[in-house]
This record gives sequence, C-alpha cells and structure tokens, in this order.
Amino acid sequence: MHTLNRRKFLASLAAVGAAARMHGALAASPAMHTKPIPGSGEKLPIIGMGSFVTFNVGADKALRDARASVLQAFFDGGGRLVDSSPMYGSSEDVLGYSLGRVSDRSRLFSATKVWTSMQSRGVRQMQKSEALWGEKRFDLFQIHNLLNWEGHLETLLDWKAKGRVRYIGITTSHGRRHEDLEEIMATKPIDFVQFTYNMIDRKVEQRLLPLAAEKGLAVIINRPFQRGDLFSAYASSPLPDWAKEIGAANWAQVFLKFVVSHPAVTLAIPATSQLVHMAENMGAGQGPLPDAAFRRRMLAHVESL
Repeated sequence: MHTLNRRKFLASLAAVGAAARMHGALAASPAMHTKPIPGSGEKLPIIGMGSFVTFNVGADKALRDARASVLQAFFDGGGRLVDSSPMYGSSEDVLGYSLGRVSDRSRLFSATKVWTSMQSRGVRQMQKSEALWGEKRFDLFQIHNLLNWEGHLETLLDWKAKGRVRYIGITTSHGRRHEDLEEIMATKPIDFVQFTYNMIDRKVEQRLLPLAAEKGLAVIINRPFQRGDLFSAYASSPLPDWAKEIGAANWAQVFLKFVVSHPAVTLAIPATSQLVHMAENMGAGQGPLPDAAFRRRMLAHVESL
C-alpha cells in the first residue's frame, strides 16, 4: 500500500509539472480557428474534447488530478466544447471534479447526453448530469445513439423552451443508424448532430454532411482517429512533406485537419488522457486548413500507404 500511494503521489507531481510546462506552451500558441453554430451564429473552436474512456477513472485522486490538468491544457489551448455521457462510467463525475480545479471554467461549452430507454428516467438522468458537472444549464444536451429519441426529444424541446438548455441534438457512433438519423435531421427541430467521420470512415460525406449543411445543423465529429486505428495503420510511416503546408507537425494534426476542414463540420472531439497528445490535438485547430483540392491530395497519399 505504501508503494502504491507513493506511485500515485509521484504521478500527481509529474502531472502538475507537465501541466505547468504545457500551460506556457499553449498560452503562446496562435489562436484557434472557430466556426459558427448555423442556427445562432455563436462561434466554437474547431477542436473540442471527448471524455469516453479517458475520464472514466473513478475515485482515484491522482488520476482525477491528472485529468484536471488535461482539461486545463484544453482550455489553455483555446478549447471550449467538452462532451460526455452517462454511458461513460464515472466521466461526468470526474469532469465535475476537474471543472472545480481549472483556473477559469467560464470558457466551458458543456455538452452531454441522455442515455436511457425510459423518458421519465431520462429527466432524472439529466438532472443528475447537472449536479455532477455543477452546471445550472447545459449548453448542449444530446440524445445518445438515438435511444428512445422520440421521448427524450419531447423532454429536450420542453427544456429548451423553458431555457433549461441552450441547444439540443442527436448522436450516433453506429453507421447502421444513419438512415434513422437522416430522417430526424430532415424533419425534427434540432440544433446539433454528432456522428463518426475520419479519413478511413467517410460514409457521412454522401448524405449526412450535405443534409446538415442544407438544414443548418452544427456537426460534432466523434472518433476522428477511428478509435486509434488511424495511428495503427499510418503513424509508422514518415510524415509526408506536404504536412508542413497545412501546419501539421504530426499525424494527429493531419487526421484532425482533414476532418475539421470539411465545410459542413463544426468541430471534432478527440479524447485523450495525455498532456502531450492534448497539445497535438489543439495544434490541429491552428494554422492553415486544407481546401478541397488539398483534402483529395491527403486522401490519395493515405490510400497509397
């Protein structure tokens, strides 16, 4: 037990030191690009933060403090939107703990989800999320993976009308639900959609991204690294010479710049528990973004590897 506590203590010290160094580096970085939420014009930085797996660390104080350092680095780098869900274990609780330890939580654009098969239980779940985050009013509440979307949409529309939430949306990470999501996007009064898009999973280019642009919906992209598969497939290859033309210093920035440069995409939400990876992610929101011709060049290179 003594060895374990010492390990946690040293890990906590290392996280604090790394956070201090990262704070200086990120504070000196260029401003991050923003894109408007189509329905309101409010602008959001194009790199957000997910919390799936990475913030599910339970009651371990050293790990919680390390996540607080990651969140501080995200804000220092110009980020705003943080996304979570009751599905993600202790992530909402850990986010609430971390938000209580950052220097300025006013930057936060809070985004979470309702995820239960019962509408009445969904209301209680949403209230619990408010308590865990310490939020009186979420910026964005989403229906997770379309679960009982009809009932939860009724609740969310009521909450929005009463000013209890600013924006509402629907999410999926399953390609098999794209037809259902398309129908909702076309017919229901939502503000945001969230789905998967990356350099090797581009199905949404055919229908969902054009429809989002047509309907004026903000688009959040999950799994921009395809759960790490992009790194496994391509990161062992040398970074192409053309990467410097778009200000990409590593593969993470190549992958993210491809995603966020799509005209219909509002932002991407990569998740990480590492300060160095957070710095890489935030760097993807700075500097030149590829145009349509350059995006084709990027795809041709990746497909040739």
